Amino acid sequence: MKIVDVLLTKSYTGFYFDDQRAIKGGAGHDGFMYVGEPVTEGFKSIRQAGEAISVQLILEDGTIGYGDCAAVQYSGAGGRDPLFLASDFIPFLEKEIVPKLIGEDVSKFRPVAEKYDRMTVNGKRLHTAIRYGITQALLNATANSRRITMAEVIREEYDVEPGEYLPIPVFTQSGDDRYDNSDKMIIKRADVMPHALINHVGTKLGEHGEILLQYIGWLRDRVLKYRTDKNYSPVFHIDVYGTIGIAFNYDVDKMFEYLLECEKQAAPFRIRIEGPIDTGDREGTMNFEKILTAKLDEVGSKLEIVADEWCNTLEDIKYFADNRAGHVLQIKTPDLGGVNNVAEAILYCNEKGVGSYCGGTCNETDVSSKTTTNIAIACRAIQCLAKPGMGVDEGYMIVKNEMNRVLSAANKRYNAKK
Repeated sequence: MKIVDVLLTKSYTGFYFDDQRAIKGGAGHDGFMYVGEPVTEGFKSIRQAGEAISVQLILEDGTIGYGDCAAVQYSGAGGRDPLFLASDFIPFLEKEIVPKLIGEDVSKFRPVAEKYDRMTVNGKRLHTAIRYGITQALLNATANSRRITMAEVIREEYDVEPGEYLPIPVFTQSGDDRYDNSDKMIIKRADVMPHALINHVGTKLGEHGEILLQYIGWLRDRVLKYRTDKNYSPVFHIDVYGTIGIAFNYDVDKMFEYLLECEKQAAPFRIRIEGPIDTGDREGTMNFEKILTAKLDEVGSKLEIVADEWCNTLEDIKYFADNRAGHVLQIKTPDLGGVNNVAEAILYCNEKGVGSYCGGTCNETDVSSKTTTNIAIACRAIQCLAKPGMGVDEGYMIVKNEMNRVLSAANKRYNAKK
């Protein structure tokens, strides 16, 4: 089945682009706005509207494959590609990529996805957001033309061990509204919660981590008070954006002791801490997280370190997994470029015995969220992110409903073949 036409449109994401460096530098709030000057290249303000480019691949029988080129909230930070604006990249796509897509055969996903993921123009690889959106559209086109789910395409083409398609725990994210949004998560019985967005030492973590400890205690008590089923036991997963390293001046022993305090405060619930350290480079961040992971394992701690910053590409994920620099690795889907890499990353983590978190960003779209949910199901990730947005309900609805649809359809076909 061949592509006969390609349509591109400017689209909007479920959140915003934020200048992480400016925020870490102490940018203040004025309502929903950040106050101050941006410092990361391409930003006109510290917070600005999120943008995407929607790709529609029209096949010869009229079938359409959908994908959205989208980039993370904190674009340009942590070794990522620069800010992705539709007006900058639609002309590039129309000139350099659309003519190449016309005539492509999408009967199989993997070979054509790898072609565009590895493609260079004028000696440079395509922006991760472009690779992300095009390969989503290719996967969707293959699935739609074959009248099966994207999860079934992935499982077939990546030789995933056959078996029933199972639900994946969903991780909900709160944004700055880490109190009211946590209540929403408790009501909806989120599997993993609340993210919490601890991205500033002074106002969110505390000079010695005391504010975060208080918040963990509040979260524990809130779940115990309002859960309607005593068997409901969510995993606490808190992203601290390197602020623990800053607060304790990169003293490994002090950071280790603090993490143990976090674990005690969360009991009886399990807890994961994402991004405890960000040294500003891959090697330094990896080494610190490797050391902390080993120290926690040595004492039998159940707290899990989640690697995120500087663990961006498929190569990075393999590097962190090989070094066990984290108990869980966030596979931040837009950062990997082609979604073919998302499948490979999950499978590699599973093979290495490292937790595979099929993540992403609040700054995605419904289309990209559904696509990566299919991949998480197919490859058996340990959790996937409710996205886009920070309102809890919308992202949870999109991901959970897509998951339930896919499980119903894929399992009906799987069981019919048994």
